[in-house]
Amino acid sequence: MSQEMIIVLDFGGQYNQLIARRVRECNVYCEVHPYNLSLDKIKEMNPKGIIFTGGPDVVYDEDSPLCPKEIFELGIPVLGICYGSQLMAYLLGGKVEKAPVSEYGKTEVTLDKSSKLFKKVNRKTICWMSHTVYIKEAPEGFSVTANTPVCPVAAMENPDKNLYAVQFHPEVVHTVEGMKMLQNFVMNICGCSGSWKMDSFVETTIEEIRQKVGTGKVLCALSGGVDSSVAAVMLAKAVGKQLTCVFVDHGLLRKNEGDEVEAVFGPEGPYDLNFIRVNAQERFYNKLAGVTEPEAKRKIIGEEFIRVFEEEAKKIGAVDFLVQGTIYPDVIESGLGKSATIKSHHNVGGLPDYVDFKEIVEPLRLLFKDEVRKAGRELGIPEYLVNRQPFPGPGLGIRIIGEVTAEKVRIVQDADFIYREEIANAGVDTGLGQYFAALTNMRSVGVMGDERTYDYAIALRAVCTSDFMTADAAQIPWEVLGKAANRIVNEVKGVNRVLYDCTSKPPATIEFE
Repeated sequence: MSQEMIIVLDFGGQYNQLIARRVRECNVYCEVHPYNLSLDKIKEMNPKGIIFTGGPDVVYDEDSPLCPKEIFELGIPVLGICYGSQLMAYLLGGKVEKAPVSEYGKTEVTLDKSSKLFKKVNRKTICWMSHTVYIKEAPEGFSVTANTPVCPVAAMENPDKNLYAVQFHPEVVHTVEGMKMLQNFVMNICGCSGSWKMDSFVETTIEEIRQKVGTGKVLCALSGGVDSSVAAVMLAKAVGKQLTCVFVDHGLLRKNEGDEVEAVFGPEGPYDLNFIRVNAQERFYNKLAGVTEPEAKRKIIGEEFIRVFEEEAKKIGAVDFLVQGTIYPDVIESGLGKSATIKSHHNVGGLPDYVDFKEIVEPLRLLFKDEVRKAGRELGIPEYLVNRQPFPGPGLGIRIIGEVTAEKVRIVQDADFIYREEIANAGVDTGLGQYFAALTNMRSVGVMGDERTYDYAIALRAVCTSDFMTADAAQIPWEVLGKAANRIVNEVKGVNRVLYDCTSKPPATIEFE
């Protein structure tokens, strides 16, 4: 890749994905790679800078992830964050020990403003700390550039070798001036020009796909959601009629969604695509019968998707590549690399062991949701499609707690349709990242028409988020929730109670399962 690039080496922390996002906000291309990326590969990539992430390990433990000490001799600026700062100190001869006092949360840090890393940052600033181990002594040749009352080396640097380290997390919003620090590293220390934009990513990715695919045939797993739609249009621009889009209606879509997807991508739609719709509702319901465990449902749905695609590929003949709209939060939550598994996404951690394709192509794998939308606009996809609400690959299968049945699907489809309609009618959808109805597995006593009922409770969810890695529960006006709840219990057979989920992410996830 010819443009300027920063690479992030992933040591397993939960904030790692945000670092790449912040670097891209500086208009500099950034990729995340495993901590053990070889020196030869790093040299080949020729990055302008390297960032070490945080992580849950302790650098002096036997099995902790390390990188070769020679990485500091490449002449490439390095910024270590949290675990990454301790790693730098440890490998270069400093002292890293268990901290007498752990630090967690918002902490006032005193900075040395002469450091290039802290240019235009206040001398005392609030940063986000999260550590029980600390740097007791900086390595020889390093100067200490920040401290707290209990952390003697909150930042250190060796500017002659372009090595910088911070114990806190500049990538999270709780570090008030963290973005300034990252900009200082990327622009002032690494010397990036900040000329990268999403159109560069789109152009480069299309060319890379064209070279990878060659004359091969490609099958795209099209759900009609934002991610798979952007992936499909990107592949269409790259390989044209070599692409066939297969839309699997697994019976777990939102109300009327199957027909809406076909209207956009089918023969009457604006795109010149080979389009196949597979109606597989009963097939998926049968596979899910009696299954209640969330991960089991995800994996069943994921495997069945692949099997349907394989069958369709055989009908087409000699398909080499399967395209999926996997995005970066999917990868992180599925626990690939060193990160903990939160939930398997059917197109990442939910894939079966054997997949009958030469290669799986995921052109959006390194992008966040808002970046996918930007890519969609660059590709000329209409705004109503680009701004479509996110919808998980397993669909309503993970918005139904417990066993999935056709009757439960009907209930949640109808309730969700009413809720989304009332949100739109009230004009409160602006700024919402995602909003939907889910069917709980709880049944409770109610009264309708002077008669006792014993029916399901629907849970309504709405969140505000920019990256879908963290989210806050949206404060929907009570009158809107009340109107939606009243309509749901009156219009949806089988429901007599409506709840609102006011939990943030973390500790919850956006979806229910």
